[in-house]
Amino acid sequence: MPETISKPSSKPISEPISEPISETILEIGEAPSDEALLPPDMLDFLACATPDAWVAWALENPELLLIDHAQCEKKAASTAMSLLYRYVHEPLLLTKMSQLAREELLHFEQVVKLMESRGIVYRHLSASRYAEGLRRHVSSQDPARLVDILIIGAYIEARSCERFARLIPHLDPELAKFYRSLVKSEGRHYEDYLMLARHLAPGPIDDRVAFFAEREAELIATPDKAFRFHSGVPG
Repeated sequence: MPETISKPSSKPISEPISEPISETILEIGEAPSDEALLPPDMLDFLACATPDAWVAWALENPELLLIDHAQCEKKAASTAMSLLYRYVHEPLLLTKMSQLAREELLHFEQVVKLMESRGIVYRHLSASRYAEGLRRHVSSQDPARLVDILIIGAYIEARSCERFARLIPHLDPELAKFYRSLVKSEGRHYEDYLMLARHLAPGPIDDRVAFFAEREAELIATPDKAFRFHSGVPG
């Protein structure tokens, strides 16, 4: 399980960005990421990398980053609980989703505590178009519906991991340590979602995985007006 955050800190998420945005993005592009922490093949699973422009945008919006991160953890737990209620006849899914829901709620609690230690007030934010942009393509009937939901879950977890890894080199030590712990657990969630999709599908899922890879990459590469953890580039 990820380490519990107990050390209060007033440090900002990153050093203030004083350079012009183009220079900042160049520096971000040259900085190493913590890709070695990611599960094998995850970067191949994702059809594109997070753009440097999003990393710069995240560092300019430290409060929104943590607030929306907390909301994402809460939503991930809710999704797992919904699957628990709907698919009671699938023992392996019940086990994995029960574990995932508990871990995501722990992550939510940890992010909220971290926000409190930094004087950040938790408030509601509108959702980004990311998750809905994927879910609008879900099949209407089971078992295809369930398989699509699980594939989407794998993409959301994989993108979260990849973004944690992109951010870690630019963060203060406390937040970087926390995000490293999340990479490990969220990486396991990615693997569990993909394993369940393959296990519960009546046939190969490669075509659906490829389909959602394209849709996910489109959402990551296209502009958004508001910054969110899963938003596209600033536009």
